[in-house]
Order: sequence, then structure tokens, then C-alpha cells
Amino acid sequence: MDVRVAIDCMGGDHGAHVTVPAALSVLRNDPSVSFILVGRQETLERELARGGPAPEGRIQVRHASQMVEMDEAPATALRGKKDSSMRVAIDLVEQGEAGACVSAGNTGALMAISRFVLGMLPGIDRPAIATLLPTLKGHTHILDLGANVNCAPEHLLQFGIMCAELVSSVEGKQRPTVGLLNIGVENIKGNEQVKQAAELMRTSDLNFHGFVEGDDIYKGTTDVVVCDGFVGNVALKTSEGLAQMLATYLREEFGRNAFTRLAGLVALPVINAFKDRVDHRRYNGASLLGLRGIVVKSHGSADAFAFAFAIQRAVEAARSGVLAHIAERMAAIHKNAA
Repeated sequence: MDVRVAIDCMGGDHGAHVTVPAALSVLRNDPSVSFILVGRQETLERELARGGPAPEGRIQVRHASQMVEMDEAPATALRGKKDSSMRVAIDLVEQGEAGACVSAGNTGALMAISRFVLGMLPGIDRPAIATLLPTLKGHTHILDLGANVNCAPEHLLQFGIMCAELVSSVEGKQRPTVGLLNIGVENIKGNEQVKQAAELMRTSDLNFHGFVEGDDIYKGTTDVVVCDGFVGNVALKTSEGLAQMLATYLREEFGRNAFTRLAGLVALPVINAFKDRVDHRRYNGASLLGLRGIVVKSHGSADAFAFAFAIQRAVEAARSGVLAHIAERMAAIHKNAA
């Protein structure tokens, strides 16, 4: 299935210097993908020229005179920058010119503009941010990662439904398992919000595993881990900090003296294999679920290698028909409840 993706090329810490080379690398590896690069035309054309010849007819440049700054207030970006690269890229999805949008820009602005322009799928109250994390069994999906600090039990149920459909559609898993993040696995543990959400999930048609704890995330206990945005963001940032600490410790220990440096050279193949397995860049790209369009958020500091993975996430979601599957699932739930 051919897919066209709109890319906000000006967003993120590095802008077009990263986004354009990433787009070119994906184009060269996937003949069924095409891109609309959105941003300042002269900047994009300069980066395209630097990147070498692009596949003919598979890349367009759409000029946008403004860009959303990383520290800009979402309301300012929404109301005052209607010709920003972020807004134009999302508009292309709404107008049907692109099947998905990818941006490394300001998360709050991306969520606000996406929700305003695209609207919500029927039966979904709030969008949620979902991403992949590595586990002992492969990977898991976790949401929400910061879009919703306070959630009602019904919202957590909707998050579980949306992410289960994402896993089912993109990965072909029938009835993926869903866990609800809690301070213990016993039914008596947790606050009222989590207990009520668990009851809703048990009585739904989700393949509900039950409560999971923080260590279950990386054990790969379930295919999907559901939590509110406050808890999810803390868990994610804690994980990132731990990974950075371990990498620093390894460098310090192997560089301590001549003997440890020699040991590091001997262990280099193992170290490199370990780095590949846990490389956070391979898991870049968070889906904004619940919208009437596919929007993927890249980490703002992503390099070209990492941004290419975010693009691929958007392509996979567009090909999977996940939006229709979520809408069908929610319609069936409301029909049964009527």
C-alpha cells in the first residue's frame, strides 16, 4: 500500500538538518512511500541538494513561513501561527493529501493543533501519547505519556482499547494483553481511579491481564501498559535517566586504567550488541492516539537515524488502517451499551 507522509521539517532541536536526511533514507529503503516536506522552502531545498538525488516524483516541498518554537505556549502556536510547518503538515492530513504527519516539535503545541484541526474519533474523549519500550520479550506499548495528567477511569479504558487496536493492527497480534499500571498486583492496591478503571477493563472485551507494576514494563508482562499521563511521563523519564546512568558507568569503568581499557576492547562486540538492543533511537516515535488522523511525535533531540524510525511508525500506522479499527471498536461498545 502506497503511503504519503507530511513531515514537519522545522520542528525539534535540529530541524531540517535531521528531518530531511531521515526522510531521504526512508525513501531509499521503501519504494511505496512518498513525502511532503513542510518548512521554509530555501532551507529544505538546500538540505535536499546536500543529501543527493531523491527518488523522482516521491518528494514534494510545501513552503511554510513560520515555525513553532520548542518552548512556545501551545495556545500561541495554535492561534498565532497558522502557517507554521507543524500546522501546515497537520492540515495536509486533514485535507487528505497525506495519510500521516510526523513532527519532532513542541509536544503541547502538536497535541493542541492536532486536536483542533483533526478532531477526535467518535467515542474517544481525549487523545493519548503511546510509545514502544524494549522488554525482555521484545517490546511493549505504554500510554499515556503526558497528554492527560488527570484521567477518569473511562479515559483509561479508552486508552487501553486504542492501544490494543494499534498493536493488533500494526503487529497483527490477535487480542493483545493489556495491563493497568499500579503500585501492586493485588486487587486491594491502588487509588480509586485505578480500581474503577480495572473494573471497567474486566467487564470489557479487552484481553485484560490485570494490574502490573513498574518492573513488569521491562519484563514484557503485557503487550500494552495503561496509566495516566502523570505516571507515564515519570516512568518514561526515570527509564531514560537510568539508561544514561548505566551507559556512563560502563564508560567510566572500562576507561579506568590500561587493563580495563584492554578488557573493553575484548568485550567490544558484546557491548555493541547490547547498545543495539537497548538503543532508544530504535524506539523513537510516539503515536497520538484518538485523533481523526495519524500523528507521530518524534523526540525533539532525535538524530536522523532516530527520526527515520518515527517516520516508519507513521507509515506502519497509516498502512494498518488503525483509525478505522478504533472507530469500529468504539461503535460496537456503544451499541452494546445502548
